[in-house]
Amino acid sequence: MKSLILSTILLFSSFSSTGHLSPLLNLYLDIKDALVNSDAATAATKAAEFAKVVNAVDINSLTAEEQAAFKPLQQKLSADAESIAKTTDLSGQRVAFKAFSDHMYALSKAVKLSDESLYQQYCPMKKSYWLSKDAAIKNPYYGKQMLTCGKVSDTL
Repeated sequence: MKSLILSTILLFSSFSSTGHLSPLLNLYLDIKDALVNSDAATAATKAAEFAKVVNAVDINSLTAEEQAAFKPLQQKLSADAESIAKTTDLSGQRVAFKAFSDHMYALSKAVKLSDESLYQQYCPMKKSYWLSKDAAIKNPYYGKQMLTCGKVSDTL
């Protein structure tokens, strides 16, 4: 069933104006939402899905611009996702999420991953960033403890 869902996502994303990499953003946002909800099991599951999808991207199907942005980040994104997937320790997942978010921001800055606005947000307590489709702050580094701690630092 998961394979069917992932195949469907990849199929529909190939027809969108945002290219073949948009499923990565959607899975990233699922991981972020799981961390906001302090749901380590879902974060691990979604991160494992992300790792499979990022490793399955056909480089030759990407535009030259997408290739230039994606190639140097593919292994980093895969390693970040695998770090999150390998543990159900919420604090460990949140530590790995920092680098993961930095790498996703670099990709998002170079290649349009969504037709909607994407917000880079910042947590001053953790000195860490994350991406969100909502301007309203929902902090994945603290979850319910400090849900609205942070600010928007960039809009893509």
